Amino acid sequence: MLTPMRRWGRGRRGGEARGVGVERKRLVVFVSGGGSNFRAIHDAALGGDVNGVVVALVTDKPGCGGAEHARGNGIPVVVFPKLKSAPEGVSTDELLNGLRELRVDFILLAGYLKLIPVELVQAYPKSILNIHPSLLPAFGGKGYYGLKVHKAVIASGARYSGPTVHFVDEHYDTGRTLAQRVVPVQANDTPEQLATRVLHEEHQVYVEAVTALCEDRIVWREDGIPLIRSQTNPDEYT
Repeated sequence: MLTPMRRWGRGRRGGEARGVGVERKRLVVFVSGGGSNFRAIHDAALGGDVNGVVVALVTDKPGCGGAEHARGNGIPVVVFPKLKSAPEGVSTDELLNGLRELRVDFILLAGYLKLIPVELVQAYPKSILNIHPSLLPAFGGKGYYGLKVHKAVIASGARYSGPTVHFVDEHYDTGRTLAQRVVPVQANDTPEQLATRVLHEEHQVYVEAVTALCEDRIVWREDGIPLIRSQTNPDEYT
């Protein structure tokens, strides 16, 4: 029986770091849909803005746009969790073994709709990031995803929304906030219009957060709050 890493394969480019003498972080991205945030991170890594390389993509929907983009770029794709509708999927133990064999540094959730198993959270403490399309803790938790979030924001009368990058714990959207970007809610916004503006900011703030993560610029205060140290001034934090 093949090990998880051999089953996933190494891909044509997905597992190859560029540059000489630079230790790039090894990233795995989880997606369930089109994967626009995954594409933004992958493009930034290929362009050298993110000091990392995407070595695999994990999805619960093997036919989704994010998975197709990964395959087209030589990035190995693994299906998780294993379901009747996806018998090619791997178990939690197989997933963990595969991540260890790939020497993964960080896990990035980019529109992955399943709850992350506690075993994975425990195996990668302070090393799993997620992006959510609202200003957490508002409009987060189970069932808040996609347009449902933006419909709820508009219905509430909130004047501001925007994406939140946060570390992942054992629950939906309750991990420590790392970064946020404020987006005004216009008086006549539709959920689709608000979603478009928030998504634009998602790409930017997530790439910035992943850049800091891969440059070891995340600093944890004594009270457990993560901060991002400035690239240009090590005494400044955001």
